Amino acid sequence: MAGLAAFGLLAVGCSTGGTGTRDEGPARTDPVAQSPSTTAPSATASPVKKVDAVRLLMSDPKVSKSVKADLRPCSADAYAIDTSYGSLTDNAQAPDVVVNVMTCGDAVGIGTYVYRSDDGTYENVFAKEEPAVYSTIDRGDLVVTQQVYAKDDPVSYPSGEIVTTYRWSGNKFAEHDRVENEYSRVVGGEEEPPTTPAPSEN
Repeated sequence: MAGLAAFGLLAVGCSTGGTGTRDEGPARTDPVAQSPSTTAPSATASPVKKVDAVRLLMSDPKVSKSVKADLRPCSADAYAIDTSYGSLTDNAQAPDVVVNVMTCGDAVGIGTYVYRSDDGTYENVFAKEEPAVYSTIDRGDLVVTQQVYAKDDPVSYPSGEIVTTYRWSGNKFAEHDRVENEYSRVVGGEEEPPTTPAPSEN
């Protein structure tokens, strides 16, 4: 009888689920727990071909001499350049390239450009070289934002901004929409912010 009782206790202990190490061990090797590593991101299947933005700008006759003169490394070989890739011109060959050039000190945009791939070479199809200008790609549209400065505005506090949306039409960009925003002159509880020189147009 004592032997049968001991056997019964052993059977009950082995049938208990969800509390012993026997249940926790195999769960770590369950295929469901490893599912994130089995699905690679689809973006890696067709990587975007990157461009040398500095070389592209320096070899472009549409880029002004003043912008090229300011196109110097800010530190080591790091340039104040932002590059974006996306569809703007309905080009099936390759993504269009948007390049923004900024100043090293305060990152104020001094030029923005759009390049379209044509049989392996890139053609400049849009350029705007004015102080505090910056372009982005928004759902197939080119959105150009330009800060507006009054005479005594500091760099950090422009008077407003102009946001212009362009769409590709035929073989060039056409203005689709324009929004002008005027900023409040009250900043941090002061009627006027401290004045420092605004970006020069030269």
